[in-house]
Order: sequence, then C-alpha cells, then structure tokens
Amino acid sequence: MKLNIKSIFITGLITGLVILISGLSMIPLVGDQMNQILANRGLPPLSNFATIYIIFVSLCNGIFLVFLYALLRPLWKSKTKAGIMAALISFFMHYLLGNFAMVVYGFMPLNFTILGTVWGLGELLLGGIVASKLYKEKTV
Repeated sequence: MKLNIKSIFITGLITGLVILISGLSMIPLVGDQMNQILANRGLPPLSNFATIYIIFVSLCNGIFLVFLYALLRPLWKSKTKAGIMAALISFFMHYLLGNFAMVVYGFMPLNFTILGTVWGLGELLLGGIVASKLYKEKTV
C-alpha cells in the first residue's frame, strides 16, 4: 500500500475546515459558557492566540483523520466504513480521553463537557465521511 501524501494533506486541510466550521457552529449553542467557566477559575477569557490554536488543532485533526483513513482503507471494502472507523479512533484518542480528563481533574463541568464531546463526535464522523469521499488513493 502506497499512501498519497499530497491527497492526505489536501483532503486533511479540507476535512480540518469542516471540523473547524462545525466547532464554530456550536458557539451559538453554548454562548458565553466557556468564558464563564474560565472566569469562575480566575482565568481570562479565550484570547486571540487561543483562537489561532483552535484553528491549528482543527486542521491537524483533519490531516490526522485522513492519514488514519488512508491507513485503514485497505481493511474495509466500504470507503465510508473506513472513514467512520478512522473518525471513531480519532474521537477516542483526541476528544473523549482529553475531554473527560478535564472533568476528572475538576476543571470542566460534566454537562458542558458532554455537550462538547457529543458535538465533537458528530464533527469527526462528518470529517470521516468527507475523507472517504475526497481522498484519492495512489495508483501504482
């Protein structure tokens, strides 16, 4: 199996944009809750640097998701199933463990974390489907 690095990168950036847009679409739902949580802990509201970091992480998540899809693709006949499996693995490693660690450490409230985690699952599943539709395997 030969990975198409160019397609991983381009499709990953597109997938990362899908993840980012999905994450931004959650803002009206949660309103100013994150800044309230930070204020309750004596921390300042999210900065411009934090926003840039969120954009960077979303793009990196997209690239990783497509890379994982490209690795898993030969295991399944269905491209969509491979995309969903890549999304579920990425969700477990990047979202579920980290988000609930914040609850266990007492930093984030459970209800806010559950909402963000479920939303994250949706955005990664959407990203996995995008990856399955756009990634082009290398022809030998």
